[in-house]
Amino acid sequence: MALDYGSARTGVAVSDPTGTVARPVGVVQKAAAESGLAELARLAREEDVERVVVGLPLTMRGTRGEQVVETERFVDSLRDILDVPVELFDERFTTDLAQQTAGTAPEDALAAAHLLASYLEWCAARS
Repeated sequence: MALDYGSARTGVAVSDPTGTVARPVGVVQKAAAESGLAELARLAREEDVERVVVGLPLTMRGTRGEQVVETERFVDSLRDILDVPVELFDERFTTDLAQQTAGTAPEDALAAAHLLASYLEWCAARS
């Protein structure tokens, strides 16, 4: 499962069981709040995820901005409630790709799907 974290809206995507195709699932409002974390935990159980990948919002130069600190706090909260590994993965360009993708899913969910597709490609290249 991949999350494109935002303080207001967080896009969610999952892959197929083989880990080759990413699909957008939807958006969780205020994911860092108790209710948002509970919803993410429910989705993780429902989708039987083995790992959660959260987009790391580096600047275009690859440096850490203020959003990185907030995202890391969110990841710490996720690690406290989930029984699966939670990783950070560079999310640069996922929002741009989502904006260029035609589809019926919300933009945040499309960004999460692009993040997950990039992560799956990266994992496959390392194998």
